[in-house]
Amino acid sequence: MTGHVRGWRRREMLGAIAAAPLVVAGSAAAAPATRAVPSSGQPVLVVGLGTWITFNVGDDPVLRDECADVMAAFFQAGGGMIDSSPMYGSSQPVVGHGLARLGHPPGLFSADKVWTSGDGAAQIERSRQFWGVPQFDLLQVHNLADWERKLPLLQEMKAAGQLGHVGITTSEGRRHGEFVRVMQGHRLDFIQVTYNVLDREVEERILPLAQERGIGVIVNRPFRQGALTRALEGQPLPSVAAELGCTSWAQLLLKFILAHPAVTCAIPATTRVDHVQENMQAAEGKLPDAALRRRIVAEVEAVL
Repeated sequence: MTGHVRGWRRREMLGAIAAAPLVVAGSAAAAPATRAVPSSGQPVLVVGLGTWITFNVGDDPVLRDECADVMAAFFQAGGGMIDSSPMYGSSQPVVGHGLARLGHPPGLFSADKVWTSGDGAAQIERSRQFWGVPQFDLLQVHNLADWERKLPLLQEMKAAGQLGHVGITTSEGRRHGEFVRVMQGHRLDFIQVTYNVLDREVEERILPLAQERGIGVIVNRPFRQGALTRALEGQPLPSVAAELGCTSWAQLLLKFILAHPAVTCAIPATTRVDHVQENMQAAEGKLPDAALRRRIVAEVEAVL
């Protein structure tokens, strides 16, 4: 999928868009594994792969290969979106190492960021070389850093056919007011925000605005950087998990996120093959309706 989507046939675009609606608990059909990017119709699997901290392993060959193993399991399960940033230490070259070792899987949806007050074009080119891709499917202005100059740069790249999609990011609830203003005033393909069963502030304004303006949503920190799953470890799964076919807290937490109609993709990060396999299973089966989502919140809050 790497590269611009303008070569897609109309039939493929319509098929992707048809995959977008949610299927909630109680429906006859299984939940779709993909969502269509609102602006382009390009399908993206609803569970992606983050690289913050987990892929920052430097030049250690053993740890790099372990990250490549995680990527192999991700692609084997049908994964597409991998997200990184120049801010993430060695994560970008580690992603590139994994892609090269795996023969550059055709299903990749490459998502990276620009994070500098200096020459954004030069940083983007370094990132592209680290990944070893011809161009990115998505570039995002990381945490709104110098967005007044970087967003026009990304829009120019997209217009020139050098980039598939354009977005902005924030995390941990920072600068939401400014984030909303940028969403309102500029044409975006994606936003990336923190959203999970406990951090739900974006439900108030940002997620509805994304739906209103046809902007895709990537969710970071779905497990609060592992703090949520660690806190829930050893606690018995509530009955709502069985209703949704979940065998772990991680799957239940992801299904809570994926059931929001604004969400395109969640990007949990992990260093373990078994965890990425477990996470990917959240893209299968039923998703909770509004009542079940409220139950999930209540169950987690009761434990924590």
